[in-house]
Parts: sequence; structure tokens; C-alpha cells
Amino acid sequence: MFENISAAMLALLGQSLWETVLMVGVSGVLGSLLGVPLGIYLRLTDQGGVLQNAAAHHAVGWVVNALRSVPFIILLVAIIPFTRLVVGSSIGTAAAIVPLTVAAAPFMARLVETALREVDGGLIEAAQAMGATTGQIVWKVLLPEALPGIVAGVTITFVTLTGYSAMAGAIGGGGLGDLGIRYGYQRFLPDVMVVVVLVLIVFVQLIQSLGDWMVRRISHR
Repeated sequence: MFENISAAMLALLGQSLWETVLMVGVSGVLGSLLGVPLGIYLRLTDQGGVLQNAAAHHAVGWVVNALRSVPFIILLVAIIPFTRLVVGSSIGTAAAIVPLTVAAAPFMARLVETALREVDGGLIEAAQAMGATTGQIVWKVLLPEALPGIVAGVTITFVTLTGYSAMAGAIGGGGLGDLGIRYGYQRFLPDVMVVVVLVLIVFVQLIQSLGDWMVRRISHR
């Protein structure tokens, strides 16, 4: 059944797996670095927030929703000029990281905002009554209390990016998606496609298991 899985194909599979790890890892970290502060800002300016500001909240929220509304395969193509401006090319692993980061940041922002909403308002009021600044409320109340939810959100983001990275293969982004499309679909090698799918399943399971383990460790502090 796996007659096309030669040593050369295994080497190509290993290279594609590394490209996927690179795309998902870098874009996930960059997306989190952008999305977490954005989510905190959305929560602070929301109704009942420490910095309640309806106009600012709706303006930023509209941009976040707009980015999340664009299907990723369209986003890949739509921001090609921006991708070329950032990395000098629209093809390859480095180029795929740009749209993946753009897709991850607003997604992560909404997950962080949702996690922060779960923080007991009484804790925030108590901090305010003791004269805590906004920064102190964020660092000493909101983030520690919402940390398990934020870590769960990061895990979901990484899993989602794995699916997006496979789509990036459709326009030469490299990775397992590219391998599956070029060999599994265009050259009609079903055994290659089966192996690619199995590797992706194991990859996602590892991310989810690691995320669940971290959430349990944090929750049991």
C-alpha cells in the first residue's frame, strides 16, 4: 500500500514537517504577541471594563471581526503585496508566516478577551478599592486569573494554524499541505496523501495534549 514511500519521500516528508513546525511555531508566537495585548485592550475598553470606552472598543472590535471574517485562502492572496513588502517574496515558508500571523492575531485576541471576561469582577473592584493602577490590575489580577483560559486559547490557535498552514501549501507555502497537494493530489499518489494526513493528525494531537497538560498544571497551582 505504501510503495511510493521511499527513502527520498521520507526525507521530503521530514523537510515538509519541519516547514510546518516552523510556520505554525513562528506565526503562533507572533500572533499571540499581537493578539494577547489586543484582547486585553478589548476587555479593558468593553462595557464594565477598567478603561470603558465604547467608541474605541467598537472601532478595534470591528477591525478584529473584519480580519476574522475573511476566509484564510482569500487572505493568503489578498495580502500578497504586504507579504512581499515584509519578506520580499510571496512564495515559501517565510512568506506563509505573514498571512498566518495576520490570521492568528485577531483570532487570539477574541479568545483572550473571552478568557478575561470570566475573571470575577469582585477581584477587580477590590484591586481598584486598594488603589491599584490599570497596569497592576492587568498583571496581578486579570492575567493570573485568566491564565488557564489564555493557555487554552493559545492551544486552539496553534491547532487552527496547523490547518491554515496546510492551506498555505496551495500557493507554494511549503509544509505538509504543499507535499500532500503536489504528490498526493496532483500526482495521484494516495499513499503519500494518507501518510501526510496521519502525520498532521499526530501533530495536532501532540499540540492539544501539550496544551491540555499545561492548563491542568496551571489550574492546580
